[in-house]
Amino acid sequence: MAETRFGKAIGQALADAMRDDPDVVLFGEDVAVPGGPFGVTRGLLDAFGPERVRDTPISEATIVGAAVGAAIGGLKPVVEIMFMDFCGIAMDAIVNQAAKARFMFGGQCSVPMVLRTPHGAGVGAGPQHSQCLEAWFAHIPGLRVVCPSNAADAYGLLRTAIDHPDPVIFVENKSLYAAKGDLPENAGPIPLGRLRVAREGADVTVVAYGAAVGTALTAADALAADGVSAEVLDLRSIQPWDEAGVLASLAKTHRLVVVHEAVEAFGVGAEIAARMADVGFDELDAPIVRVGAPFMPVAFAPNVEAAYLPGAAQVAAAVRRTLE
Repeated sequence: MAETRFGKAIGQALADAMRDDPDVVLFGEDVAVPGGPFGVTRGLLDAFGPERVRDTPISEATIVGAAVGAAIGGLKPVVEIMFMDFCGIAMDAIVNQAAKARFMFGGQCSVPMVLRTPHGAGVGAGPQHSQCLEAWFAHIPGLRVVCPSNAADAYGLLRTAIDHPDPVIFVENKSLYAAKGDLPENAGPIPLGRLRVAREGADVTVVAYGAAVGTALTAADALAADGVSAEVLDLRSIQPWDEAGVLASLAKTHRLVVVHEAVEAFGVGAEIAARMADVGFDELDAPIVRVGAPFMPVAFAPNVEAAYLPGAAQVAAAVRRTLE
């Protein structure tokens, strides 16, 4: 077991996958010579050469379009879109090509492509570089969407994503890149669609993913001081998501709070709340509460951005609402 930064764990997963499989290739803006905009791919060009690690022009549509073609042609491309906000430029290639190829060709081909992209606020990047848009992709049949919260999951989920026969959107919260966590020496793939119980509890279930898991755990610590036992679930995989795992926790606690950094309206939390209100109705002793960002763009000003981000105090207040 070694303490490893979140960003380094991703880089290690890429290196190990490329070592294990010569069909894995990596390309995107600044991923080769500069080592990635956040340093995640540093050293991979030296290790695997320019045929497998390539910088591209600033053209997200071209990057993803080339990846779709490479994947159909037999490679396993991992591409990086520098900020999740820029995925909008490549939506046709992602939504109409990558996600639909298996269906359009009657199952005769697949698109084993991974699109890595950072999301999230908190670093003063402003409204065009800080959005959390994972709900866009979770809505599209044919795509898988994952969002790890720690180094070990980042490694394991990325190894799974690279080996998956269909396209995977791999979302990384940029505030986590420097966060340290344990990475087992024998770390291996983590199946998609299985949550992690980050903290056991008995009074309320709190579901989160990505950086919001840390927020939920901080809130759980504060609540414990008041005698409230919160169970924190790390969703890890957004599409597919572990409905059975959430339901099992709800059956134990009978209360549910869903937390994410993305805008609350029409978000991942809305889907979870709707499903649990349906399949878990008999288990609920209180209304489901969602915690998310307000319906507005992310601000540049640090004080306004800090107020925009859902914090532990908001999560704790939501939990207390369910207990009233």
